[in-house]
Amino acid sequence: MEVKTSLLDNMIGVGDMVLLEPLSEDSFIENLRKRFDHNEIYTYIGSVVISMNPYRSLPIFTPEKVEEYRNRNFYELSPHIYALADEAYRSLRDQDKDQCILITGESGAGKTEASKLVMSYVAAVCGKGQEVNKVKEQLLQSNPVLEAFGNAKTVRNDNSSRFGKYMDIEFDFKGDPLGGVISNYLLEKSRVVKQPRGERNFHVFYQLLSGASDDTLKKLKLDRDFSKYNYLSLDSAVVNGLDDAANFRTVRNAMQIVGFMEDEVQSVLELVAAVLKLGDIEFKPESRCNGTDESRIKDKNDLKEMCELLGIEQSVLERAFSYRTVEARLEKVSTTLNVAQAYYARDALAKNLYSRLFSWLVTRINESIKAQTKARHKVMGVLDIYGFEIFEDGDNSFEQFIINYCNEKLQQIFIELTLREEQEEYVREGIEWTNIEYFNNAIICDLIENHQNGILAMLDEECLRPGTVTDETFLDKLNTICAEHQHFESRLSKNSKFLTDHSLPHNCFRIQHYAGKVLYRAEGFVDKNNDLLYRDLSQAMYKANHSLIKQLFPEGNPAKVNLKRPPTAGFQFRASVGTLMKNLQTKNPNYIRCIKPNDKKASHIFTDSLVCHQVRYLGLMENVRVRRAGYAFRQAYEPCLERYKMLCKRTWPHWRGPAREGVEVLMADLPVPAEEFSYGRSKIFIRNPRTLFFLEERRRQCLQDLATLIQKIYRGWKCRSHFLLLKKSQIVVAAWYRRYAQEKKYQKIKSATTVVQSYTRGWQARKLLRELKYQKRCEEAVTTISAFWHGTQVRREYRKFFRANAGKKIYDFTIQRIMQKYFLGLKSTMPSVSPIDKSWPANPYRFLDGVHTELRRIFHLWRCKKYRSQFTEEKKAVYEEKLEASEIFKDKKALYPSSVSQPFKGDYLEISKNPKYQKLHSAVDEKVLLADVVNKINRANGKGTARIFLLTKKSVVLADQKTGQVKASVPLPDLASVSVSTQSDGFFALRLKEGSASAVKGDFLLSSDHLIEIITKLHRTGATAADSEQLDIDISDEFLLQFKHDKVCVKFIQGAPKNGNSVSCKRKNNRLLEVSVPTTA
Repeated sequence: MEVKTSLLDNMIGVGDMVLLEPLSEDSFIENLRKRFDHNEIYTYIGSVVISMNPYRSLPIFTPEKVEEYRNRNFYELSPHIYALADEAYRSLRDQDKDQCILITGESGAGKTEASKLVMSYVAAVCGKGQEVNKVKEQLLQSNPVLEAFGNAKTVRNDNSSRFGKYMDIEFDFKGDPLGGVISNYLLEKSRVVKQPRGERNFHVFYQLLSGASDDTLKKLKLDRDFSKYNYLSLDSAVVNGLDDAANFRTVRNAMQIVGFMEDEVQSVLELVAAVLKLGDIEFKPESRCNGTDESRIKDKNDLKEMCELLGIEQSVLERAFSYRTVEARLEKVSTTLNVAQAYYARDALAKNLYSRLFSWLVTRINESIKAQTKARHKVMGVLDIYGFEIFEDGDNSFEQFIINYCNEKLQQIFIELTLREEQEEYVREGIEWTNIEYFNNAIICDLIENHQNGILAMLDEECLRPGTVTDETFLDKLNTICAEHQHFESRLSKNSKFLTDHSLPHNCFRIQHYAGKVLYRAEGFVDKNNDLLYRDLSQAMYKANHSLIKQLFPEGNPAKVNLKRPPTAGFQFRASVGTLMKNLQTKNPNYIRCIKPNDKKASHIFTDSLVCHQVRYLGLMENVRVRRAGYAFRQAYEPCLERYKMLCKRTWPHWRGPAREGVEVLMADLPVPAEEFSYGRSKIFIRNPRTLFFLEERRRQCLQDLATLIQKIYRGWKCRSHFLLLKKSQIVVAAWYRRYAQEKKYQKIKSATTVVQSYTRGWQARKLLRELKYQKRCEEAVTTISAFWHGTQVRREYRKFFRANAGKKIYDFTIQRIMQKYFLGLKSTMPSVSPIDKSWPANPYRFLDGVHTELRRIFHLWRCKKYRSQFTEEKKAVYEEKLEASEIFKDKKALYPSSVSQPFKGDYLEISKNPKYQKLHSAVDEKVLLADVVNKINRANGKGTARIFLLTKKSVVLADQKTGQVKASVPLPDLASVSVSTQSDGFFALRLKEGSASAVKGDFLLSSDHLIEIITKLHRTGATAADSEQLDIDISDEFLLQFKHDKVCVKFIQGAPKNGNSVSCKRKNNRLLEVSVPTTA
């Protein structure tokens, strides 16, 4: 039986909250805690993924995990974000359904990381190829750029996204990415000018000051010290674990990969620097003669540097900070700005400049990553947007109101799409649909966005009406119109039940959202909604010469003056949210709900109250109830039968019919009430989780029984196998023993026979030996007697001649014996055949001195000849060149000893192989004997110019090193001599024959690191040429050269080392070139 893994196997807690029993908020939190303690950070609610931020790295995002979840059923493995990403990608690729993945949660809950994981998974499982990989890399590298400009350190998160991001990734019919489109929502631009305590400005400011080079900072007129900039908070400027310098390099690299040009990157950095400079501009009050207050800039240096960065006239921007022009139809009114208004104008410009730069970055990235083909694309959207936000101290302002409005809309579409998905599945499976009771938050959305009586509409109306407009007048209007609304609370409204509610301050109002009540402070609503930038500042920006500024402030064009007020921030956000909702409704939704377990950003800490707070605001309990309102669990017939077939004898071990019939037989055999389940077309639907747990418990018991049966059969088989093995072994052992016993007996008989034979053969051999020895002694005796007899006879015959010649015979014999002993001794003490071995045996006899010396000479000549016979023709030529170099330079030039160990290579440039010198090689017809780079000394100033030096059998060629163009070609017969110094320099002069064609421009003074080799090859080539005389080599520290019409003396002197240990050449006067050679130790 094939065993498949399942969500229900080895489950810690409950992997799907739909199966939680009993369902309550406490059991919900406890289940999350239990899974979090076991590093299970993902939990399902049906097809929704709950993601807990572990605040540490876990080994569950490896390439092996990607392959594990690839092309697997959603419930087939334990909960994981990869399962949702794979389900969405396969639905898009195989079923041609556009997808969207909605990621929500509080700041610090891990939304940005979740979106990165989704994108990295899709990038890993989709197609491969050079163009596809480029698109994937651009999509992934857009994240670091947007994080640098849109993320900041907050008290809740060191890398908090301060904007909402929606990315549409476009795919072709094969599922390969073609490009993408990014939309951004509500950048928190107020952070540019002011940050709460313990928080930072956007990352890019700190990255620029920490990671940019000194040269870049100098161009941007910036200093690395954070304390010099008013817009940067100092209490959290440095964040542990965050390397701003390294991140800046990452951002620069990412911008290059995405497709930013170098001048565009420079323009962006200039605008970032300009924002920092804006914050340092300060104003002082000044009274006019008419009694009105106006402002003046204290120190104009920062204003001057900012204007230089942006290409704006200083006077134009200075006036825009001091005056405001209000235009009606036919007239203009100019009023002065007091100090408070000037600071407001400065901050408004900084916020607008940064937010428009951010929008431009998004647009520019979209231009780079958009799909190039116009064919229809499949789309997967990833929404990374702020979750429901509430500050417990009641300091909720316009930003929180807008964020929570967006989450109300997302909750509304979530409920609608979830119910629609449930209903579609029921209809598809033929299950009767029953209406589900749930809280519809449309009434809250209407309270906020209604075009007539909605809070946003009334806020816009207040901002646009003439007269005095304050936050108090806005709150009064709300109290008048919304007083009777059941989800609106205010202490000043007509509703009397809130008059004594001391938890509701007078300057606040409270809205009962789907996730709970939120108290909003009305202060700042009007100003933040207006987001007003004075027209004078827009026009001043438009006058800038900067390449990017004009694009960011098109309304500043005097030719296109629009007297209408720009749309408010609330109006723009409501429109963009409406567009987003329409976009999401056309796609199949997938949800990731992110939760942070604690406020300390620490691992292994689970704060129940904080998690409960987020569970309520994310509406997770409502999500579970909607999912469980019909059938809590559903499963296809095939995996259901495969998992539970052991519960029925008729389906175990194999069911031969259709899977549905097998499930029906299975369920009919179990004591489960019929109303607890229903049969769909392809799935079985189980109403209550208790029924599922009953099936799981029965399955567990059956598996235990099956395991016991398997153990029993296995043990019996194992014991029988062991017995049969013992029986077989006993037969084998007995056979081997009988064979061994017979072999031993045979060996004993054989050994005894061998002993008897050996004794018999020995006796016979000894008898034969005695006979042979006796015969030999007899023969020896006869031979000895015969020898003595013959000796006697010979001595008698020659006795008369012996006495006359005895002395000479003895002398000759002695000399012969001494010579024999000498040669034999010399043979045993002969030195090695190495030509450099100078050892030779000592002469034992003085009368052989001449012979001893001659033999030493002959032996040395022989071993030299033998050594030379091993040489190739090329090696012989090299040694001949080295020998000739020794004859020319030994004891004459100080440079020569260092060149002895260096082999003569000849072609140092590999001119025949190097394509760079192909043209030069083709221009030289003959074989190149030497090719090297030399310095041609300028006769005017003594400086060197790099030239290629080529030596052939007939000429010397000088060519340009970069272009390969021939500068001079001198035939060898035109060379008169070569002059060099006695010192360790590399200078040499080619002196030409007077009257020759090559002598028009005069002699050549050159410098080379291979001087010895060049002069040697010149000398050898000149000597072997048939039509040229022997080339003279002049070695002297002072010689004359002919430069055109002048004769110049070149003088070599020894001096102290300058510029290291290099040789220097200087022109002293018209007649003297002085070469200073450093003294060597």
